[in-house]
This record gives sequence, structure tokens and C-alpha cells, in this order.
Amino acid sequence: MKLGSLKEGGRDGTLIVVSRDLTQAVKAAGIAATLQAALEDWSNTAPRLNALSEQLNAGKATGAFALDMKALAAPLPRAYEFVDGSAYLPHVERVRRARGAEVPESFYVDPLMYQATSAGFLGPRDPVVVPSEDYGIDLEAEVVVVTDDVPMAVTPEQAAGHIQLVGLVNDVSLRGLIPAELAKGFGFLQSKPRSALSPVFVTPDELGDAWQGEKLHLPMRTWLNGKWFGEPECGVDMHFNFAQLVAHAAKTRPLAAGCIVGSGTIANEDTSKGASCLAEQRTVETLRDGKPSTPFLKFGDTLRIDVTDQRGASIFGAIEQVIASLK
Repeated sequence: MKLGSLKEGGRDGTLIVVSRDLTQAVKAAGIAATLQAALEDWSNTAPRLNALSEQLNAGKATGAFALDMKALAAPLPRAYEFVDGSAYLPHVERVRRARGAEVPESFYVDPLMYQATSAGFLGPRDPVVVPSEDYGIDLEAEVVVVTDDVPMAVTPEQAAGHIQLVGLVNDVSLRGLIPAELAKGFGFLQSKPRSALSPVFVTPDELGDAWQGEKLHLPMRTWLNGKWFGEPECGVDMHFNFAQLVAHAAKTRPLAAGCIVGSGTIANEDTSKGASCLAEQRTVETLRDGKPSTPFLKFGDTLRIDVTDQRGASIFGAIEQVIASLK
């Protein structure tokens, strides 16, 4: 099934069930008011939401209406936790190689992860508002999963059973602010503003054969200003799968229902399929030409992030945004 949230009913939106073709929706009234509430009682709400989804896809749901992407908030307008990994090691290896550094051996056995901003997420059509172009505005196209309540110290095998939803995120980064922040030795803060989530999250079973080994096996497609930018394969070169990432996050603490876990920027060893962030493309250019030639985003630039099935139909709906000035 596919789930989203309308921009109504307060900060957490109103939960809706969305049709497989992303054209129709119905409110989940009587089941759960919000997606967060549904996740906190998932064993009871999931079967009822799935039954409503079947009715909607059969054209039999009472109260169904045409889906307007602009009316959607993020599926989870805010979350208790968003932890973002860096599971695609070709990206890490290239970035470090470009600055003459080696990848520590620990990176291959212990996932990179940080605590990201979760107090609010942009909707799939909301602008990315930034105070200055000088901050080095970048997109990061990633896959995310959403968990129910995860106990502390779960194994990856146990963690797999707590992955309930899959979606996309544009994990916005301000590259010009990152070096100084990391140099302090205390992680990201100002360099990581709010991210945008895909119009809908879907249950893993909705993905069929595209969900195997706790990975999404489809290309991540990105366009900038209407031009193709990249489509690396999400299931290729992902060194740590989502079960491993969830288990890593829960090593010393339980994760609350609604926790979002990110994959990190999609990147393949083979660079012929493009990139999923500008920093990656600039690194490839630096290694090839000695300097980057692709600029970071400017005010007025547009971006589109999408994943489609084998027939070319969008699965999660596209993230479509414009970069806008705070002024």
C-alpha cells in the first residue's frame, strides 16, 4: 500500500491512503489520524489500512478523491528521529581520493551515520529556502526506510522485520558550511537544513522483486533544470543494507516508531550513469580534470527526483522543488 499526508489537521498532517497509480486517495478516518499514530500501533492499523488500499485500487473506497501533489505534506511532516547513513562506499572513496586521503578500514565494517534534522520535513513540492547561494546548495537523492518501534541491540536479521515503509528523500546539504563544521569535531548542524520527502511512502511488499536483501533495486533518477543528471542503481554498491543500518542505529538505544533511516547519496562505482548529488559530480570532475566544473545550485534552479518501476510508472511520486531565497 501507499501512504501520504495532506497539509491539513495540524503539524502532523492528515493520513491518506493513495492508489497504486498515484491518482486517487482516501482519508484514513477511523483508522489513524496521522501516519505517526498509525506507526505507533502498526500491528493493528496496517491490516486495516491495507484493506482500505485494496478498496481504493478496486474503485470501491467511499470518499475517494483525485490526488493533488501540491496538497501533500511530507508523509511524515515531522519525525522523532532521522538518522542518515552513508552506505554507498564508492562515493566515500572518491571524495577521499580527491583530497588525497585513504578510506579507513573501519568504514567497511562500521557504517557512517549521523543524527539529522527531523523536527520538520519539506513536502514534495515545497521550495528549498536558503539564506545565501554562497552556502553551496546541494541536493542528495536517497532512499529512506521508516520503522516501527525497534528494541535496543537488535541484530540485522531482527531489524529487517521492523522496516515498515520505504520512500525517497532530498537530503539538502550546504556544502560551503560543511568543512568548518566538521573541523570542530562535533558533526553537522547549520550545514544540514530541512530535507524533503517523497509524496508517498510504500510498504516493502508494494515493491515486489525490486525489494530484495533489504535494498531497493531500481535506479534513482534525477533532473536539474529539466535536464538529466543521473540514474545510478540503488541496489548496486550499497555496502550496508537497511537492516544493517537500522541495527547500527539501535545498537545502544531503542528507536521510536516513525524513525526514518537514510541510505546516503546513491552512488555507483561505474560513474557512467551520473550522480545523485552535485558534490559527487564535482568530485568525479576533479579526479578527471583536476578541478570541478559543475556549479552548486542557484536561486531559481529546479530539481526532480524519482524512482520508476519497470513500466516507467512513478512508485513514490516525484520530489519536485525550486531553490528559493529567504529574502
